Amino acid sequence: MGRAFLNTVGGFREGLATEAAIKQEAFLVLIALPVSFFLATNLWIWAALMGSLILLLAAEFLNTAIERLCNHLHPEKHEAIKVTKDLASAGVFCVIALTALIWIVAVIDRFWA
Repeated sequence: MGRAFLNTVGGFREGLATEAAIKQEAFLVLIALPVSFFLATNLWIWAALMGSLILLLAAEFLNTAIERLCNHLHPEKHEAIKVTKDLASAGVFCVIALTALIWIVAVIDRFWA
């Protein structure tokens, strides 16, 4: 169990040190955390707000892992690798859309409901 945790910490370090998208989303989480306390009207809304951001980070880490594996296995341009990377990117986009939806609904609920 301890080794798995160290591997996880290593993954966070690597992602935060080398990937612009992960850095941007981690920064977004740091900004959103205090905002979420103001925005959420109950614990479930707060959990949805923060959960959506955690899911976004998870999707970005998985996308990065897929891209790196593809680049390692087939460094030159290849149509199947491009499609694989595009699919992973589409997955991240879906999580971005879900996160935006949750935050927009929370804003509407807080200020106009």
